Amino acid sequence: MVDKQVLYEEILPQVSQPVRYVGNELNSVRRGASEAEASILLAFPDVYEVGMSYIGFKILYEIVNSSPRFVAERAFAPWPDMEAQMRLYNLPLYGLETYSSASSFDVIGFTLQYELTYTNVLAMLDLAGVPLRAEVRTENDPIVIAGGPCGSNPEPIAAFFDLVVVGDGEEVIVEIMSEVARKKREGAERADIVNSLSEISGVYCPRHKNPVRRRVVADLDEAEFPRKFVVPFLEAVHDRVALEVMRGCTRGCRFCQAGMIYRPVRERGLDNLCSLAEDLVRSTGYDEISLLSLSSADYTQVTELSRRLVEEHAKRGVTVSLPSLRVDSFSLELARELEKFRRTGLTFAPEAGTQRMRDVINKGVTEEDLMSAARDAFESGWDLVKLYFMIGLPHETDEDLDGIADLCRRVLELGRSAARKRGKAGRVRVNVSVSSFVPKPHTPFQWYGQNSREELARKQDYLRERMRMRGLSVSFHDVEASFLEAAFARGGRELAPAIERAMALGCRFDGWSDQFRADLWRQAFEEVGVDPSKWANASYDFDQRLPWDHIDMGVSKDFLRREAERAAKAELTPDCRTGACTGCGACADGARTRLAGGAWR
Repeated sequence: MVDKQVLYEEILPQVSQPVRYVGNELNSVRRGASEAEASILLAFPDVYEVGMSYIGFKILYEIVNSSPRFVAERAFAPWPDMEAQMRLYNLPLYGLETYSSASSFDVIGFTLQYELTYTNVLAMLDLAGVPLRAEVRTENDPIVIAGGPCGSNPEPIAAFFDLVVVGDGEEVIVEIMSEVARKKREGAERADIVNSLSEISGVYCPRHKNPVRRRVVADLDEAEFPRKFVVPFLEAVHDRVALEVMRGCTRGCRFCQAGMIYRPVRERGLDNLCSLAEDLVRSTGYDEISLLSLSSADYTQVTELSRRLVEEHAKRGVTVSLPSLRVDSFSLELARELEKFRRTGLTFAPEAGTQRMRDVINKGVTEEDLMSAARDAFESGWDLVKLYFMIGLPHETDEDLDGIADLCRRVLELGRSAARKRGKAGRVRVNVSVSSFVPKPHTPFQWYGQNSREELARKQDYLRERMRMRGLSVSFHDVEASFLEAAFARGGRELAPAIERAMALGCRFDGWSDQFRADLWRQAFEEVGVDPSKWANASYDFDQRLPWDHIDMGVSKDFLRREAERAAKAELTPDCRTGACTGCGACADGARTRLAGGAWR
C-alpha cells in the first residue's frame, strides 16, 4: 500500500497535473483486492488524459467490477516529472482506487493501442517492481497480460508479457479472472496459472508461441457496455460520453488495420443506443455525446439516431459529435440534424489526392463525393473543415501529392464561396493533417516496406511548398516516429533488446512530439546491434513467412494477397454489406455482419 502522506505532502506538490494521480473520481469503484477472489490492475501506458478517453478501458473496468467476485483498478503512465519523484521516494506504481501497489494484484493487464507506448510499458513494470522479462519472474510476481490492436503482432514485445489476449477483450476477461480465482483456490503455482490461462481461446503465450485465433463479440447488443463512466477530475482528450454505435468496417481500405482486424460489422440497436445515451448522460453529467466507431456515418440508422438524440438531449444543452466522416456518407440531412447542436469542425478523411490513388487504397470515394460533402457542410454553416491525408502509400507518385494540394485549395475556395453568401468569408478555415503510411500486419499492404525517412521528408517538403495559402493550415507527422512505429509494427523478437535499452536510456512517451528522442533510439539500436530499417523499410515476399503469421485475426492471408494484387492494378473491391461476399474469412468466428434492428448478412 502506498504511503499517502508521502504522496500528498512530498510528491504531488512537485509535479504538474497532480490530479492525475489521486483517483476518487465520480463512478470509480473502491473495493480493494482483499475483498475479491481475483484482482486485476488495468494499466494504460500513456498519460491519464489519454487512457481515460479509451472506450475499451471503460468497458473492461465495468465488466470486471460488475462482479462481486472480482476487482479492477486503474493505473496510467506517470509523466516524467512524476516518475522522477516516484523513484526518488521509492514509491511504486499503484492502483488509483485504493492506492494498492501494482505488484499486489494477481494480474496486470496492459492495453496496447499504439506501438510507441512500449517504453512506457517497461517503465511502468519497473516502477511496479516487476521484472521486465517474463522468463525471470518469480512466484510472487503478478501475471502480466497485454491486449489491444498491437496484439495482432506481439512479437517485438513478446519477451515482456506472460500472455497476450487477441481480439475483443470483453469476450475473454471474465474467463481469465475466473480461471485465476479457481487456480488461487487450488493453491496453484504461478507457472501453472499461466499455462492454464494459455489454454483459453484467444490467449497467446509467447513462451509457447502457440497459434491463436482472435476472440470476437458476435452481438454487441448482448455484450456488456457501461451505463456509467468514471468521470475524470482533469479534462481528458475525449471528455464526453463515448457511445459505440458499431464495431468493425467492411469498406476495405487497404492500409487500414482496424478495418481488417475488427471485422465483421456489428451494429448496436437503435433503442439500445438511446437507452445507453440516457443513462450515461445522467450518470456522468457530460454535455456531449460522441457517436463512436471506425466510420460512424456508416451506421445504418445514423440519421434517425441523431434525430432521437437531439429530441431527447438538446433541451438539456447536450450536444452530439461525429468523429471522422467518410465523404460519401455525409449528407445535408445529417448536417442539418447536427446543426441543432453546438457546431464544431467537421472532419473528412479522403486519404489520397487523386482518384487513381484512392482506387489503389480502395477508398471507394470520388472527388465529387468530397466536394459535395464539403459544400453541404459549408452551406449548412460550418466554417472549419478538417482533412486527413496519407503520404508514402504503395504505388504513390508526385502527381498524387500534387492532387492533395490541389484538392485542399479547392475545398478552401468552396468554403469561401459559401461563406461569402453568408457574409462571413474571412472565417473559413481548412486544417489539413498529413501522416506517413505505416505498413501494418493483417492488411493488404503488410508486405510493403515504408518509404525511407529521407523520401518521406522530401515528400513533406514537396507538399509544404505547394500548400502555402491563407486559411489553409497543414501539419505533418514526425518522420522518425513513423519509422519507429513501422519497425515495431512489422518486426520480430529481435527488437526487444532495443526497446529495453531505449527505456533504460530514458525514452518515454515516444508518441508525444515534445518527448520523443530519436537520438536515444538511434543509440539504443546501435548498442544492441539491431537495424530497425530491416523491418520498417524492407518489403516482404508474398510467400515469405511473416513474424505475425501465427496470429489469426480472422481475415485470411489469401484475401489480403488478392487485395494487394488488386491494389497494384487500382481495382476496387466493394463493401460486402452492399454487394457480394468478398471472401475475407472474418465471418468464421460465429459472428457475421449484423445491422441495427437485428438484420444479418
